[in-house]
Amino acid sequence: MLTFYWYPNCGTCKQAKKWLDQNEVEYQAVHIVDSPPTKEELKDILNKSGLEIKKLFNTSGKKYRELNLKEKLKDASDDEKLTYLTSDGMLIKRPIVVGDNQATVGFKEEVFANTWK
Repeated sequence: MLTFYWYPNCGTCKQAKKWLDQNEVEYQAVHIVDSPPTKEELKDILNKSGLEIKKLFNTSGKKYRELNLKEKLKDASDDEKLTYLTSDGMLIKRPIVVGDNQATVGFKEEVFANTWK
């Protein structure tokens, strides 16, 4: 069973959910703001996705700009970056889909088709 971290008001998340539903992919939906991933879960997502930690940040989000994270993250350690991410689900790029051996961040139909079908 996949874990699908999403924010219901996010258009991209809605598209991803629609794709998963249409392709009859089973998942457990987790509201990313109400229940943001823990540091360990984020480490697992990074490991399974092969992404750099900076790719987990929602750089276009209001919170990211309000906290001036573009500057703060330049000198932050990975642990500090993970602390920022776990502090507020709105700082995390979404949706995130996590399976046993892989994870995707964001939604691109082609990536979902190659990963989750």
